[in-house]
Amino acid sequence: MTSRIEIYSPEGLRLDGRRWNEVRHFRCAINTHPVSSDGSSIIEQGNTKVICNVIGPAEPTLRSRSGDRLGISVKIIVAPFSTIERRKRPQSDSRIQEMCSSIQHVFEDAVIAHLFPRSQIDVNLYIVAQDGGVLQACINATTLALIDAGVPMYDYVCACTAGMLDREVLLDMNRIEESDMAFLTMATIGATRKVSLLQLEMKVQFDRLEPMMAAAMSGCHHVRDLMDNEVRKHGKSRRQMGSL
Repeated sequence: MTSRIEIYSPEGLRLDGRRWNEVRHFRCAINTHPVSSDGSSIIEQGNTKVICNVIGPAEPTLRSRSGDRLGISVKIIVAPFSTIERRKRPQSDSRIQEMCSSIQHVFEDAVIAHLFPRSQIDVNLYIVAQDGGVLQACINATTLALIDAGVPMYDYVCACTAGMLDREVLLDMNRIEESDMAFLTMATIGATRKVSLLQLEMKVQFDRLEPMMAAAMSGCHHVRDLMDNEVRKHGKSRRQMGSL
């Protein structure tokens, strides 16, 4: 186990120099694979990198169990080189299946589904690098790819993590921090206080849960602003290209 001094110094700095309430370096882009998909995005949060391709809405190729409703299918592929272990994780891996199910449920509620009856949306996520916060990066990448595909949603779905080290709350965890403390992943709808996902990875005392949730919600709202800036910037560049 990594000691507390190594993770959070007496001066209030973490391993990467951040304060407790600072998110990692955040970079995002949309319309990254316009030829192979209807919508695409790349998210980098710290050293975690995720690529998302969305196909649809389209008529399902196979008979859908959802009947007249919109069906959302989520597939996650983890690159063998995404961690130092360099081992291939099969699609049947329980952790991958759990993440696919969580992402599917989040976006079934976020997408305005009645506009696309008897349709299918395929979300393909490629985890290129893992350094903590993988689920939050997948959710954020899916949001941007769906926006790029023109899929109407009620608002952005933005995710962030927060953990508790003794009595210290830390926002946006990296891999070392996640391995050493209890943490949660939260996803919110836009800039509101509506929570669409709350996943706690370890047991934590109830009185410590509220500050963790408050920090994670603040992180979600900050990520939402960063993503919105990128979407607006992309839309402005497209309009300028169209006017030429």
